[in-house]
Amino acid sequence: MMSNASEVEYTVLMDADAVAATIRRIALAVANDNEDIESLVLLGILRRGKPLADRLASHIGHVTGYRPPVGILSTTLYRDDLHAGGAGEAVNRRGETHFDFSVDGRTVLLVDDVLAAGRTIRAAMDEVMDYGRPRRIQLACLIDRRCRELPIQADYLGYDLVTKPEEWVCVRLEETDGEDAVLLHRRFIPSDDKGN
Repeated sequence: MMSNASEVEYTVLMDADAVAATIRRIALAVANDNEDIESLVLLGILRRGKPLADRLASHIGHVTGYRPPVGILSTTLYRDDLHAGGAGEAVNRRGETHFDFSVDGRTVLLVDDVLAAGRTIRAAMDEVMDYGRPRRIQLACLIDRRCRELPIQADYLGYDLVTKPEEWVCVRLEETDGEDAVLLHRRFIPSDDKGN
């Protein structure tokens, strides 16, 4: 499909049913892999990681009888690109880290919508370690774009694709965007401009 507002075309990778089925599948895998399920806590990375974490926790609770607690991570202050060029002055403080449970000795499942370079996840792990010493940290992501800059991989993954520089993934969730869908956007290059 082509967007009329700009020279961008998009493809629907996942509709609402596919998103729901993927979240259920990830939740079942998490439940099966964690025998010590009552030590599990979830931390959703702002912005769309939090509603994904809430949904995963609900499904895990349905399967196991234990609904793990869910918290929020805002990794802004931990990103390595914050220190370049005085970017710290532009920090957005609207979304802040919040959870009311200890991570010491527990399994922490980080949840995010898209895994790309890996820098957000590295920042999330640094932040978690500032709050305590988990027994282990796991990662669940809805989408992996495969454009890694750091050696970080998801333990639980919904959809895996290789993107080009002119492509990006847009995850839309009911809680934040009014619908569930995953779209692959790509900049449209008119045929006259190709090869120039």
